[in-house]
Formats: sequence, structure tokens, C-alpha cells
Amino acid sequence: MNTWLLGHEPLVRLSAFAGVFVIMAVWEALAPRRARSLPRLARWPSNLVLVALNTILLRVIFPIAAVGMAYFSAAHGWGLIHALGWSGWPVALLSVVLLDLAIYLQHVLFHAVPVLWRLHRVHHADLDIDVTTGARFHPIEILLSMLIKLAVVAVLGAPPAAVLIFEVLLNATAMFNHANAKLPVSLDRVLRLLVVTPDMHRVHHSLLADETNSNFGFNLPWWDRLCGTYKAQPAAGHTSMTIGLDGLREPLRCARLDGLLLIPFSRAGADYAINRRWADEDPAPK
Repeated sequence: MNTWLLGHEPLVRLSAFAGVFVIMAVWEALAPRRARSLPRLARWPSNLVLVALNTILLRVIFPIAAVGMAYFSAAHGWGLIHALGWSGWPVALLSVVLLDLAIYLQHVLFHAVPVLWRLHRVHHADLDIDVTTGARFHPIEILLSMLIKLAVVAVLGAPPAAVLIFEVLLNATAMFNHANAKLPVSLDRVLRLLVVTPDMHRVHHSLLADETNSNFGFNLPWWDRLCGTYKAQPAAGHTSMTIGLDGLREPLRCARLDGLLLIPFSRAGADYAINRRWADEDPAPK
């Protein structure tokens, strides 16, 4: 089973990505949640080329990827799960949950460390939020994220099948919760107890710094509630809120590929970093 996963992991992930992408793109077209500030043709080519570039870079630099690391760890008995001798589907389920927690913490880290926030701004500088935003990341951030993921998989000793399930879920839910798709409010209220919904995650892409630094979850919504980073709704409402970052509003800079790749080398939007906001606050009166 592990050998099959290692050989077919790219096909499984690509098939899942393509299927969910088409579903969400059609949903957005038929029932959009917000009016677009830019047409799809102004944003999608750069976002999708960036996805393709990142995919190629990952395959060249990390050919075994996370599933391969899980297979390697299992073969050498690495990780907490192997040390404890655990096995079975409960372990696979626990692994998926713990990997999701690691992604939540990583996401907070990329908002808290200024040099990492420089990279992550590429994701937040999108002037609209839709299915393509979910995979719009700077190549350096993608490579660093993979290094972190490989380390977590090795330390945890997660089973290869669990890692593949997590990877597919992460890609699918990222496209789902970034989608400009309309859900009935009553359904959203129930769904966000189990999964991060588009309305929940959209708050995270608000122009307002306190909203940008909330709702960090991708798959499971529980971490934000447990860690105090949950914000139910944007102050301006979903149809009126402004998406993106202050200082990064020019369409050519935020929608063209060359502009996206150069964002980390600019100071624009630096004040959104969590640590930078705390450092700039006036000290409490004595």
C-alpha cells in the first residue's frame, strides 16, 4: 500500500485538485458571494502560473514530498507514532488532526515573523479572494512550508496514507474556503463548527489588521477558537469589506506575475505582521 501511494501520489493529488477547482470555479460563477474588483482574466493567469511554477519547484527540489517522507520514516522507524508502536485507523485520524494543527501554527508563524510575513504578503495582496487565491503563494514560502511539513511528518511518524489524505484535504479545503462562493447563512453557521468555510476564512483576508490576524485555520476551525484567534464576521460585512493589504493596491503589482514575485522585497504591507503591530503600539501609561 505504501509503495503504491509513493508511486501514485502526484496523480491522486492532481486529480483531486482539478476536480475541486472546477467545482469551486463553477460555484463562484453561478453564485458569487461578492462582486469582483478585477475580472478573472486580470488575476487568474498570474495566480495559476504561480501554482504551476511552485508545483515544478517542489517536484525538482523535494521529489519525495511529504508522502515520501512518511514512507521513509516508516521504513526507518522514525517518529513518535513508530516509537509508541501505534497503528490502525485511529492513528491515521490523529495524524491528520495533528498535521492540521501544525499548519495552523505555521500560518501564525508566517504572520508573526516579519521576514516570513514578507513572503506571505503575496497571498494576502490579492485584491479579490477566490478559488485561485487558495494556492497563490510565493515560491520561497512554498519551499519553506514543505521543509516544515517534512520535519513534522518525520517527528510525528505519520502513516503515508494519513499524509496523503491530509495533503488532499488541505488542497481541497484551501480552494473551498477561499472561494467566492455563496453559502446560506444558516448552513455556514453549522459547517464552520466542522470545517473552515469561505465566510469564516474571508475575514482573514480583510484590509483591517486585526481581522487579517484572525481565522488562521485551513481545514479545522477548532484551533482558532481554542487559541483565541477566531473572529466570526468582518466589521464591514462580507459584501462591503475590502480585501487585500494597505499599501499593496496597484492592480499591476498585485495581479501580474512579476509584481507578485517582487512583493517580498518591498516594505509595503509590513505593518500587518503581528509582532510589528505590537512593537508599534504605545506603551501603557505608568
